[in-house]
Amino acid sequence: MTYRTKLVVTAAATFALALSVSAFAQSEKPVRIRGTITSVTADTLTVHRNSGDDAKIAITPKTPVSAFKNMKLADIQKGSFIGTAATTGVDGKLTAREVVVFPEAMRGTGEGHYAWDLGNNSTMTNANVDSVLTGTDGRNLKLSYKGGTSDVVVPDNVPVVTPTKASSTDLVAGRNVVVTATPAGAGAYTGLRVAVEKDGVSPPM
Repeated sequence: MTYRTKLVVTAAATFALALSVSAFAQSEKPVRIRGTITSVTADTLTVHRNSGDDAKIAITPKTPVSAFKNMKLADIQKGSFIGTAATTGVDGKLTAREVVVFPEAMRGTGEGHYAWDLGNNSTMTNANVDSVLTGTDGRNLKLSYKGGTSDVVVPDNVPVVTPTKASSTDLVAGRNVVVTATPAGAGAYTGLRVAVEKDGVSPPM
């Protein structure tokens, strides 16, 4: 085998390996890890999950970290762009479990209506608020997004928040987090982004 042939074979093998790694990575869908930080190092975030087990999550200085601050139900206005996790009742109506009011610069984030992982019949809807009506059971929002519309009831006791700045210095043991991560094998994860409790406000998603 000539030197040139060896180079070609090596390059082909490297490319094939890259493709297989890429395919594996694409097959691993992101998951949300909800719980409380138990320890933090420069490259690992350990979270005691609400499900009762621990998860070790690889992070870097470039892993995005965000937080939330409280808003009022009245702050949800016609024209707001929101995200709301909700539960579908037997009557087909959506009842919000939380509402995130996005700043205008984040309009369009995750737009749509899709399944969520907060239990049976839970959904997430990121959409424009077309109308707001006050009812006996809270505020009734008519939402529109690319491909459809939804009506959702927001009870008075539901958390309403908006994103605020945070950094890796906010990742402190004892604080609640919601981490979006991809499985890395053997019970480990690679962190994609972290939402952390700040000033007493926990991520509601």
